[in-house]
Amino acid sequence: MQGILGNEVRGPNNESMGRVVDVIVDGEGKPRAAIIDFGGFLGVGSRKIAVDWKALHFVPGASKRYSIALALTRDQVKAAPEYKEGQPIVILGASGSLEPIP
Repeated sequence: MQGILGNEVRGPNNESMGRVVDVIVDGEGKPRAAIIDFGGFLGVGSRKIAVDWKALHFVPGASKRYSIALALTRDQVKAAPEYKEGQPIVILGASGSLEPIP
């Protein structure tokens, strides 16, 4: 078992997509979305994006940590609305579609 907060997320072309900074769970405690701190350089210009939990793939790597792969392109993530705490949540689905969480 291992925590995922702070772990890097890699895209389809093995490019860095950001880091997992939070997890949104539903009323039953099941993961619904991961909040990824996307883009920017050293925290400047970055945005938080809510990504559907199903869009993440956990790949055991040769290193000590699991690799987290995202089935979305950088352009799809760039187009997603920013996640802001206390505001309605819109998650980016595995197919690139946007879905509000009630």
